[in-house]
Amino acid sequence: MRVKEAMSGKVRMVTPDQSIREAARLMAECDCGCLPVQENNRLVGMITDRDIALRAVAEGKSAKTAVSDIMTGDVKYCFDDQDLDEVASNMTNIKVRRLPVLNRDKRLVGILALGDIALTEQAACAGYALSGISEPGGAHTQAQAH
Repeated sequence: MRVKEAMSGKVRMVTPDQSIREAARLMAECDCGCLPVQENNRLVGMITDRDIALRAVAEGKSAKTAVSDIMTGDVKYCFDDQDLDEVASNMTNIKVRRLPVLNRDKRLVGILALGDIALTEQAACAGYALSGISEPGGAHTQAQAH
């Protein structure tokens, strides 16, 4: 099975200059935990609910803080034509629960979350990935290190 068969294709995005309040409201509206950050039609980062909690709220930053101040710029991603098993294994190794999905022109076409994988006939991959991701052992961010 390919990533494009499991991913969520409806993706809302924010820009680096939007506020984290706007990002949080959009996450609530979309019922999602992360948003791709785009600038000039290119993926330049990711912001997660965890980023907002740990890099903004816990640090006492204002709700007006720009997304660019707390987003992860080193974005891990996968391609829509990749094998789902391979991507799930990679998610385990880099300890992420979701990845932006790009086409081969490097344009954002979706998001792949463990929940998406769990709804496929390869649901065992999601369980394996989640068990690996959940193991303690370091930074748990979209980019791994800052």
